Amino acid sequence: MNLNNLKPAEGATKSSKRIGRGQGSGKGATSTRGHKGAQSRSGYSRKIGFEGGQMPIYRILPKRGFKNINRVEYSAINLSTLQMLVDKTKTTDITLELMRENGLIAKKDLVKVLGKGELTTKINITVHNISKSAKEAIEKLGGTVTTIFAAKAVEETKETAENN
Repeated sequence: MNLNNLKPAEGATKSSKRIGRGQGSGKGATSTRGHKGAQSRSGYSRKIGFEGGQMPIYRILPKRGFKNINRVEYSAINLSTLQMLVDKTKTTDITLELMRENGLIAKKDLVKVLGKGELTTKINITVHNISKSAKEAIEKLGGTVTTIFAAKAVEETKETAENN
């Protein structure tokens, strides 16, 4: 091995032309940055949303609405989905773990059962929240509904508001 045989490993260097190495290189003088302006200066970095000096769209559009930081977001599961789950697994005790195993919800989802669809099997279900119509449909068939943590706090505040 000699010095004239040395070359960098494959993929180690870029094949782009070196800039700022004199007029003869074709990329000297302004070093491909053009003449004047912010982009030609050192230290320049384009701001997010910059539109070339034009008023950015995020400043033009009106600010509307309100984002409630205390909002509780639920994954909705309908009665028809629960019936399909019962038919598939042949079990009447439905828990969050069973729903996760069958891909109905994600690991950290809060679950609310809604009354869309028809339920033909008596089930015992444990979820975070449930609509009145779904609860009535389950209890009409002799099933039980158990609500857990997140829903209890929400229901307690609703009950105290109704009682006052």
